[in-house]
Parts: sequence; structure tokens; C-alpha cells
Amino acid sequence: MAALKSFEPCLKFVRNGFRPMLVLTRKIGESIKINEDVKITVIDVKGKNIRLGIDAPRETKIYREEVFLRIKEENKSAASQQFDLGKVSQLMKDKLKK
Repeated sequence: MAALKSFEPCLKFVRNGFRPMLVLTRKIGESIKINEDVKITVIDVKGKNIRLGIDAPRETKIYREEVFLRIKEENKSAASQQFDLGKVSQLMKDKLKK
């Protein structure tokens, strides 16, 4: 526990919805690790913009939040649409005739 106390000044928990958010301070060139295979490095800071480098396995899906939310919404919309199987069947028959 003594080792954990040495990190207390660097760690802050902020309420974000229902779960606390871990907030870390990093400088250019410094990184954080997520599990054994993801490393996020601060590349540059210009005004309010921060460039991050992400080193992760190729199969790890990484999205900007706004893109992820749009994909999620489009998937939800597509899953809720009702299809007229009769029309789909007729379209397929028409395509096969050509």
C-alpha cells in the first residue's frame, strides 16, 4: 500500500456519469499503458489540441468518440428496421432472371 500512496498526488477521480474517471497528467513524450498491449503517448500539445499516438494490436478497434457514437446509432437503426420478406424475395428473383 505504501507504493500506491506515492501515486496519490498524480491520480484524481472525477464523476463522469455513473462511473468515476481516472484523470492523469502527462507531458509530451510521456505515456500511459492499458493492459499489456495498449500504449498511449502524448505526441504534441498546441493550444487546446493534443496529439496522441496509440500503439495497439491491429485487431484492436480504435475510434474517435463521435465516430463511435455515429456507428453505434447507425447499427441500432439498421437492426430496428423491418423488412418485407416478400419484396426481398421478389427483388432476388428479378435479379436472377437478368
